[in-house]
Order: sequence, then structure tokens, then C-alpha cells
Amino acid sequence: MARWVLSRIATGLITLLGIAIVVFLSVRLVPGQAERVLLGPLASEEDRAALVSTLGLDRDLFTQFGLWFTRVLQGDLGTSIISRQPVVDELALRLPVTASLAVLALVMALAVGIPLGIWQAVRAHRRGGAVVSRVVSGLAISVPEFVLGALVVLVFSMIPVGITIGAVTPVTENFLAGIGSLLLPALVLSVFCAAATARTTRDATLGVLIEPYIQAAKARGDSPGTIIRRHVLRNVSIPILTLAATLLAQLLGGAVIVEGLFNVPGVGSYMLRAMDRRDFAVVQAVVMFAAIVFVVASMLVELASSRIDPRVATTGDRT
Repeated sequence: MARWVLSRIATGLITLLGIAIVVFLSVRLVPGQAERVLLGPLASEEDRAALVSTLGLDRDLFTQFGLWFTRVLQGDLGTSIISRQPVVDELALRLPVTASLAVLALVMALAVGIPLGIWQAVRAHRRGGAVVSRVVSGLAISVPEFVLGALVVLVFSMIPVGITIGAVTPVTENFLAGIGSLLLPALVLSVFCAAATARTTRDATLGVLIEPYIQAAKARGDSPGTIIRRHVLRNVSIPILTLAATLLAQLLGGAVIVEGLFNVPGVGSYMLRAMDRRDFAVVQAVVMFAAIVFVVASMLVELASSRIDPRVATTGDRT
């Protein structure tokens, strides 16, 4: 078990190093020079050269990466070129909003997706219900977020239902008002997550329902509800847990499009503005933050899965 845990930690660190290299090089390949964006087209060459020297952009890429990655390991994600504020401080201001939005969207998705997936599996042999559920799930997965978000903004801007679009109340100040202000963007984000959860739950449940112990439970006269509670839910929890952690990590990394549409002051909208202004430090920091969240979430899920089913760790040791 200890060997398996150490191997997962080593894999996560190697993954983060690879992501750091890709992010660093990708940001440098983005068209548009940072000094021209910051100083404008009328700035002199001397001013541009001075800014390039200040930002360290006149050094070779290997040196730039070494300095940046060393600071990252020390918890310093750099300073925003635009605001001149530490990126860590600005992320700390926006992360609670994104975290509230991500948790709310995930709760909505799980509350809909898990029962829907079980219902689809139970009714899998009924042609009408199966066709309808597959069509609905397919549409929910395939419709882009920006399309669905734009439709939601259009509809709720025309229908007076008391929900203000673009005004977000921090959950720490007023919990109910904060949840209400995040309800629409969370609804948009939860559609894909709910459909993915339903499909994963359906496939896992179908695999469990054909197991011999399910047939034995039916022979004993156990009710369908008892079978679902005692046997199905526990055995489908690992794939659902894995998917939920992946979705949460993705949402915590910043829902760029949805936050931009609904003017949510979170990590995603922060990233969007930084990309538009060529703020390299912010872009690198947000992508690295999202990568760290994803890798840590994956490791925690594997640890939790090994607790639920020790065969996970045993299989990992063999590989």
C-alpha cells in the first residue's frame, strides 16, 4: 500500500512538471508581445526595452523557466503585469467565488445525475424510456456551454423572476443571497456534469445488476429499493466518486466561458481577462493552479477508492 501511494505521488509530481513546461512554452508562443500590449503602440523602443528587461523577457527560455518554476515551488506565482499585485493574493480573492460556484454546480449535477442514471439502468430494457433518456443525455453533453449560457441569459433577462444577472453576492456575506446569485451559472455548468454523471451511473449500475449476488438478493425476495441501497450504490460509488472529483477539479480550475457570460468575478473570468491582456504571470498561475487541483483531486480519489475497494491498490501494485 505504501509503495502504491508513493508511486502515485511520484506520478503526480512528474505530471505537474510536464504541465509546467508545456504551459510556460505555450504562453510564450501566444501572438502579441507583452511590452506592446502594456505600453501601447506609441511607446518608444527604449521604454519597451526597459520593460522587457524588468520582466526578465530578455533572458533565454531555459533561464526564464528555471526562475519561474523555482518561485512556483516556493509558493510565489508571480506578479500581475497589469495590476502589479501578487497573483496569489488576487487568486485568493476570486477562489471563494469559483469554489462556491463549483460546489453548487456539482451538488445540482449529482442530485440529478445519480438518480437519473439508476433509473435509466433499471429501465434499460424498456425501449421507450431508454431512447428518451439517451437522447436527453446526448443533448445535454453535446450542447456547448456558451450556447446554453447565452440562451439562459437571454431568457432570464426577458422574464422577471427576481434573479439578477451579473451581480454576485459573496456567500460569506449572505449565504442565501450568494447561492441565489450563482444559481443560473451553476445551472448551466451542471447540465453537462449531470449528463456525464447519469451516463457513468447508468453504465456502472448495469454492470452491477448482472452480478450473481443481485440475482441472489432477488431470489430472497428483497425489494428493488433494498437492492439499490444495499448493493448497487456501494458498488457504483467508485466510478461516480472518480467522475465527481474530476468534474470538481475542472470547475475549480475556472469555468472561463460561463463566468465570462454571467460576469462572475471568479478564477475563470480572471483568466479570460489575463489572456486578453497578455498577462503571462496570471495565465501561467491559473493553469498551474488548475493542474495542481486536478492532480491532487485524482490522487485523493485513488486513495479513497482503495479504501472502498482494496483491490484498486492491489491492481496498482501489480502494474
